[in-house]
Amino acid sequence: MSLRRWLVGISGVVALAAAATPAWADLKIGVVNYAKLMQESPQAKAAQDALRAEFAGKQKDLQTQQQSLKTKEDSLQRDSATMSSDQRTTAERELRDGNRELQLKVQQYQDDFNARQNEELSKLQKTLVEEVQAFAQAQKFDLVLADGVIFASPVLDVTPQVLSALQARGVRPAASGAAPAATPKAGAPAAAPKGATTPK
Repeated sequence: MSLRRWLVGISGVVALAAAATPAWADLKIGVVNYAKLMQESPQAKAAQDALRAEFAGKQKDLQTQQQSLKTKEDSLQRDSATMSSDQRTTAERELRDGNRELQLKVQQYQDDFNARQNEELSKLQKTLVEEVQAFAQAQKFDLVLADGVIFASPVLDVTPQVLSALQARGVRPAASGAAPAATPKAGAPAAAPKGATTPK
């Protein structure tokens, strides 16, 4: 290819880019930190409290049962030498049965908690998306990006404005009159007690 033809080709590309520039220059683009909204919005914080309150009773019951089994285990280890064979066998069977029952309850607790957390997470995600969309439309943004952004200038970050809008919206009470149900941050479920060790 001759130098002249190469220069003509380059000038054509430059002219095309220059013609397209005004369209891009008019775009209004924002970036939102979705994880921060999930952690700091009042709706998410309310959900943590709501789920904690909802499962506090079950967790306390499990802890009480765990402590009862631990007391029985300690008693068995302490008095085993003075027990008759039948008494020791009965105590060991009761302890094994109690541990088995506790483990089943712990598993049910975790399953119930995870199901409720996922349910409320879905509700919160819907609320956050709607708030970002409403903000973008009100402020006449052409594009708002969230997850998957590798780099964005701080001037493009609209997270504080969206958080302010979420705070202004407040937390709506649940229809049943119970605690408001948003959702907690994604993460591990509330800790459930482990079962006591089955005697050897």
